[in-house]
Amino acid sequence: MDSFIPIAFDPTYCLPLPENHRFPMEKYKLLPQQLILEGTCKPKDFFIPKAAKIEQVLRVHVKEYVNRLCNLQLTKNEIRNIGFPLNEALVKREFLIAGGTIMGAEKALDSGIAMNIAGGTHHAFSDRGEAFCLLNDQAIAAQYLLDQGYAKKILILDLDVHQGNGTAAIFKNNSNVFTCSVHGAKNYPFRKETSDIDISIDDKCSDITYIDQIKSLLPKLSETVNPDFIFYLCGVDILKTDKLGRLGVSMKGCKKRDELVLNFYKEKGIPIQCSMGGGYSKDIKVILEAHANTFRLAKELFT
Repeated sequence: MDSFIPIAFDPTYCLPLPENHRFPMEKYKLLPQQLILEGTCKPKDFFIPKAAKIEQVLRVHVKEYVNRLCNLQLTKNEIRNIGFPLNEALVKREFLIAGGTIMGAEKALDSGIAMNIAGGTHHAFSDRGEAFCLLNDQAIAAQYLLDQGYAKKILILDLDVHQGNGTAAIFKNNSNVFTCSVHGAKNYPFRKETSDIDISIDDKCSDITYIDQIKSLLPKLSETVNPDFIFYLCGVDILKTDKLGRLGVSMKGCKKRDELVLNFYKEKGIPIQCSMGGGYSKDIKVILEAHANTFRLAKELFT
């Protein structure tokens, strides 16, 4: 097989932000360029997502919140909690990202894996947004798979450095979706929600400590959940260089994490959709390299 990875990407992902904004939006433009330049991916691997339909979004999010979001009627406090300047372009972006994860999940059913250059908006609750997250893309896609009968038991494996609080709250009463978050104990959100499994990691933890947690977690999840679809949030803000993370994981350790996860579910034949999640190292080259490693491993393991 030549090239295989279905990857959701739209130029709208690269929304311009005010100068000195701490969110590195440029990574969404540079990552596809890097993957093509180095030969990991080809242009035909990328698909332009269609925006998630309003009825798909409303299966997860409260109508009143979605209406106010679409009409740019959020309060100043709500906008402050999101951290982005609210405008039509931002709302369009969120619907496209959710649509990319939905389409990627569908494609993963055939290809075994699919990626979204953006996504992992796990701080979005059913009735509000937080911390750069307005709509919860993987939650929307998970509910879509259930509604369509494409999956019966879904695992959302969140290995971003921040707890997936919105995701945990959305599915707290849904036995068909199992939420697992491995995150920094003392990092945002400071008031954690309760996932089905939460693993808190101490500040400055080493590669060995972190990887040992993942190694023991994966078979435990398999025995406990027995999922037929995986949503993997592979944030690279676990790196010791990350400005918003507090862990001590190296680039090698971050790559090893992805290798363990992707190889584990590849061997079990369970389709997996990957959303990139966070990455806030000062050097954009570090962010790109860490994210690119996920794609390189996917190509190596799934071809």
